[in-house]
Amino acid sequence: MKILRMFFVLFLLFLFLSTITAGADAGEATNQVRQTTDKVIDILKNKELKKPSKTKERRTIIRRTVSESFDFEEMAQRSLALHWKKRTPEEKKEFISLYTDLLEKSYIKKIESYTDEKILYLDEIIDDEYAVVKTKIIVPKRNLEVPIEYRLMAYKGGKWGVYDVIIEGVSLINNYRNQFNKIIRQSSYEDLIKRMKNKREEEFFEEKK
Repeated sequence: MKILRMFFVLFLLFLFLSTITAGADAGEATNQVRQTTDKVIDILKNKELKKPSKTKERRTIIRRTVSESFDFEEMAQRSLALHWKKRTPEEKKEFISLYTDLLEKSYIKKIESYTDEKILYLDEIIDDEYAVVKTKIIVPKRNLEVPIEYRLMAYKGGKWGVYDVIIEGVSLINNYRNQFNKIIRQSSYEDLIKRMKNKREEEFFEEKK
């Protein structure tokens, strides 16, 4: 779990960076990531939404904005891997909902706690309907530079959706896939769902505090 927390702190950093730098030749995939970033920054800077009474509303808006660029359904399917085909339509729908809910809610507060990170958009590679956006996160307070790649798929209408994040050469999806597969093989798919539901309930009660 510590590894996953680290992944998502970095995974979501791009959404609330105070300084954005992109090359003049940035393509559509890079621009889409940057547009989502700008929207979230605007939300975090909104004085009205900063009020304690607006916490729930602010987080709902942020989650909705994040969903515009991240294909959580594709991420869920890739994370479950070979176990996906064995699921019924109802089970797939439930898994996607749990997966999305946990990823968004568990780390939404991380977005609100960083202010001075910077991101450099270094390169964009297009291969048919797939794209890789190479970036680097600069964390001045810790004197860190973290290379992060966003992998995206193209959809109709020119829209791109992020389906994986590679941090220092390690895939977020592969990391989840290995953990999910281990739980299912050692126990069962039902046990995995139970754990995910318990985690969602923990986050729910934390929000109520």
